[in-house]
Amino acid sequence: MFAIISLIVIIVVSIIVVRVATIALTLTGLSTPLARFQARSAFTSTGFTSSETEKVMRHPVRRKIIMTLMILGNAGIVTAISSLIISFVGADSNTGLWLRVALLAGGLSLLWMIAYSEWIDQRISRIIQNALQRWTDLEIRDYAGLLHLTDDYIVVELNVNPGDWLAEKTLNELKLDSEGILVLGIEKPDTTYVGAPRGETELEVNDRVLLYGKASVLRNLDERRSGAGGNWEHHKAVDEQKRSEQEQISQH
Repeated sequence: MFAIISLIVIIVVSIIVVRVATIALTLTGLSTPLARFQARSAFTSTGFTSSETEKVMRHPVRRKIIMTLMILGNAGIVTAISSLIISFVGADSNTGLWLRVALLAGGLSLLWMIAYSEWIDQRISRIIQNALQRWTDLEIRDYAGLLHLTDDYIVVELNVNPGDWLAEKTLNELKLDSEGILVLGIEKPDTTYVGAPRGETELEVNDRVLLYGKASVLRNLDERRSGAGGNWEHHKAVDEQKRSEQEQISQH
């Protein structure tokens, strides 16, 4: 019985560790889904894709978080497996065995409901975030809050592919700001990063562009092809942005 309780405690601690790491990674600028995936992958030692590895390893704070997760994950998994084995080896009858199975299943079910409760998640996340900012020296910022990222405004990475409307044009020619889109940075194929690019900067095929704007506008931009059709989509987006700005002015 003690082994089952120990196993449940280990799982609880593991969930808390992964949750803390997820929030810490989010505060370094990663999106919540990506931060959650990175934290779980590191804790279980399942690895990442090459592009995600680069995002982590090039950032000193993210690298520290991932390395800590790997160490804790290895210890936690070994301990959990040992406790699980001990839980059932000691059963001296079928009744005792099924009782332990029921206790384990009940405990895991309760943990599952708690882990996926939005109400609990919001409050735990707030507590962890405050604790990280108060008692650690990690240089972390709530970028989602600073940029006011909501359902309308998001930050995305777009790949510049052959035939895209973005390809082989300068920012002055694209005039993305007239659509309400800000270009935050450009990552070149050789991993060179151009932060806050100027108007004469040209977007080339295989560039990765970091953009900030409304989700609907960015989706349209991602699907936009070169040629007259793409230019027409641009003009429609500019007109829509002007109407939106006029509505905001009239409301004030």
